[in-house]
Amino acid sequence: MRIVFGLCLIFVLNSCSLITNKSSKINGVSLVASKDSISETHIKPILNINANFAAVMPFGFIKNLKHPEIVFNSHGQWFGETESGTKQNIQALRATGIKTMMKPQIWVWNGEYTGLIEMDSEENWKMLETTYSKFILKFAQVAQETHTEILCIGTELELFVENRPEFWIDLIIEIRKVYKGKLTYAANWDEFKRTPFWNQIDYIGVDAYFPVSDSKTPTIEECLEGWLVHKATLKEVSDKFNKPVLFTEYGYRNVDFSGKEPWVSDRNMESINFEAQNNTTQALLETFWEEDWFAGGFIWKWFHNHEKSGGEDNNQFTPQNKPVESIIKAHYGL
Repeated sequence: MRIVFGLCLIFVLNSCSLITNKSSKINGVSLVASKDSISETHIKPILNINANFAAVMPFGFIKNLKHPEIVFNSHGQWFGETESGTKQNIQALRATGIKTMMKPQIWVWNGEYTGLIEMDSEENWKMLETTYSKFILKFAQVAQETHTEILCIGTELELFVENRPEFWIDLIIEIRKVYKGKLTYAANWDEFKRTPFWNQIDYIGVDAYFPVSDSKTPTIEECLEGWLVHKATLKEVSDKFNKPVLFTEYGYRNVDFSGKEPWVSDRNMESINFEAQNNTTQALLETFWEEDWFAGGFIWKWFHNHEKSGGEDNNQFTPQNKPVESIIKAHYGL
């Protein structure tokens, strides 16, 4: 009788654990920095899709891929990109019950890909390391002061990480002295297998723009099949480091071939294909949100002025005022 009771108790406890894992998923949005402060009015649409997390993204800027100096927290930046704006955004979100991930990002002036940032001399590498440390440690301090739950220490900086792994390992040690919350790094979808410091941080962060279908309008079934290889690789890395995977960004445009090269943000693409966006998003959510090794993710991207964002004529990443918004709401509400 005691054995039976014990087995039943184990089953109940395991069931509770599974339920907790599911209910504690990070159902996030990537909140685009705005020119002005945000209020409960701006946050209500986030709550309406059952989101419980928002990524807040202060920015630093560099002139080109070879330039070592990062400019940040300057008067010319939008309010939401600065230290004071970041604090205001986090406080406003927290007042409505939404937790936050701070995700400081770099923007190259001509819009060039940050993964290609690479210095041409040891002197410039040292200067980049110094200025990046100032940038990230400043916002690590802000994250600590605002009780931010997660800090993302970098976004898609592949060659910087590849060339200077010791710097990143030492930087994490310095960040831990300032910030006591959870850490992640946003590796690009084709970068995460080589990131050298997963054992030092809390989440394996991935910007999940994996190719899953070559079809003009991919079906859910095609996308589910397209995820099989990628999912296995993500699970393998998760198991290797005993860390959960977090999609620091995920999402699709409502364009033709949306699952073929999901990272493409070319504004010259004129097609509008809501079914493609719906099916790719549905397949991603179905593939990952039930897995206990998967922490959740942040949809790319969400604007504060909801009523003016997205809509029928918009084919960019935002799900706002598009059919896919209801799909996300349904999954986030499970």
